[in-house]
Parts: sequence; structure tokens; C-alpha cells
Amino acid sequence: MQDCIFCKIVRGELPSARVFEDESVFAFDDIHPVAPAHVIIVPKKHFATLMDIGKSDAGISEKIVNAVQQVAKIKAIDKRGFRAVINTGDEGGQVVQHLHVHVFGGRRLKFELE
Repeated sequence: MQDCIFCKIVRGELPSARVFEDESVFAFDDIHPVAPAHVIIVPKKHFATLMDIGKSDAGISEKIVNAVQQVAKIKAIDKRGFRAVINTGDEGGQVVQHLHVHVFGGRRLKFELE
């Protein structure tokens, strides 16, 4: 059992505004949104980064993509457009060491790298 913040959210130990859930993934509104729609999607099984998904876990990738599609529909950004981002590792900007996807939308997004 992991002690990270996202694992605690998945287990219901910390509050969240659930957007979507199935047997493999959990999606919730970000508490510090940077766009009108900003949802975090996490696999229920703890993977520290994208690089930690092994061949035996390959099905989780499909579940994550499905969750991105469902979230986009729920937030009504599927037709207008949205961005799905996975930050991986320190240099990739990953802050929480639990694989997660940010889904941003609801306004025109700029592309910026620091």
C-alpha cells in the first residue's frame, strides 16, 4: 500500500471532486486548476512514473486513454479541444510521484516551455 497523496485520494482517505471512475482509474478535479477544466487522472494501482508501466501492466494505458476520452466528454471539451499531459520525472515537471494525466480545456491553450 502506497502512502502518496494520489493513493490516499483513490482510497477515499482525502477528499476529491470525482469526475470519472472505473475499476482501474480515478479522475478528479485539480484543486489548483490552470484552465476552466483541469482534471487529474490516476491509475488506481501505484506507478511512480510512466516508465514504471511494465508489459504485464500494458492494459492500463488503454484504460487511461479511455478515461481521458470520458473526462473530455463529461467536461464538454471533447468537441472544442483539450490537452492531455503526462509529466515524467523531475526534468519533465512531475511533482507527485504517482503516474497521472492532466486534462486541460475550456479555453484556448498556449504551448509554453520554460
